Amino acid sequence: MIYRENGQFKTSYAADQQIFPIRQDRYAIAALLVFAFVGVPLLADEYMFRAILIPFLILGLAALGVNILVGYCGQITLGAGAFMAVGAYAAYNFLARVDGMPLLGALLLGGATAAVAGIVFGVPSLRVRGLYLAVATLAAQFFFDWAFLRIKWFTLDSSSGSVSVSNLEMFGWTINSPVEKYLFCLGLLAVFALLAKNLVRGAIGRQWMAIRDMDVAAEVIGIRPMYAKLSAFAVSSFIVGVAGALWGFVHLGSWEPAAFSVDRSFQLLFMVIIGGMGSIMGSFFGAAFIVVLPIFLNQALPWLGNLVGVSISTVGVSHSEFIIFGALIVFFLIVEPHGIARLWSTAKEKLRLWPFPH
Repeated sequence: MIYRENGQFKTSYAADQQIFPIRQDRYAIAALLVFAFVGVPLLADEYMFRAILIPFLILGLAALGVNILVGYCGQITLGAGAFMAVGAYAAYNFLARVDGMPLLGALLLGGATAAVAGIVFGVPSLRVRGLYLAVATLAAQFFFDWAFLRIKWFTLDSSSGSVSVSNLEMFGWTINSPVEKYLFCLGLLAVFALLAKNLVRGAIGRQWMAIRDMDVAAEVIGIRPMYAKLSAFAVSSFIVGVAGALWGFVHLGSWEPAAFSVDRSFQLLFMVIIGGMGSIMGSFFGAAFIVVLPIFLNQALPWLGNLVGVSISTVGVSHSEFIIFGALIVFFLIVEPHGIARLWSTAKEKLRLWPFPH
């Protein structure tokens, strides 16, 4: 009975078009943000920050970028891991080669470099679609894997091929402890999520969705496919590139090209599919599912084995994780092809109508 709109009147276009038109949603989001910024740093331990929260925030940001391209514009990509690598190595080179380069500037320039790479590899989307476009973006994955492994300039002539970043600092704020890294990633994620939400609600977002639904009809009504598709590739790659820089700088600290392999691209695509394509909230649901579930299974399976008197080896736990994880992905795709975000939306609609069945 508390999730109702009775008495909430809209008296202007701005009020009617706001992001959260229902007052309860605004209160819930405000409470969630306060808890995330204030409550979590006081309650979580170091393991929670390093193993769950920081990876969730960064991968959630990367899934947000992929969702803009796949969910909102309908362009399949299998090269998200490559654009994460471009963002990470570009930010590293900007930080190392330019004297006085601030950390935030390096991250944003890394994202801009990834956006340029995304536009270049997004050009085939003007001619091909579907599986052929997926193969074209997969070519970016293999090309950048080779480039960062073989061309020593990108790694400042490192003999091992790996690079490392330490002593992160922004505007006099040293980012070393897990809590500081968490707050830094959370702040960037909140800003980018707000920007992405406003983009998809605006004119460019409507163009993306028109191209996704039927590109021929969109062109007939005056939408330029080249501008819409390449802008989607640019925005998506920019966000993914910033996420890649955060993954290398904040989460890993030291990395090599294998950290952004094709497995990372598939992982991000699974996040979008499971969480919900064409949904900002779905990106976070998918990231939480992918990050938290393997850790939960790793802890729960040995406990269940001891409960029933069966000893499960480490190898058995690892194999069981893959089996259960894959089965749950298939289950979600069968039960709700539109992802977890659709289940969340359906639950909210039922709350708005409860207890009336209509």
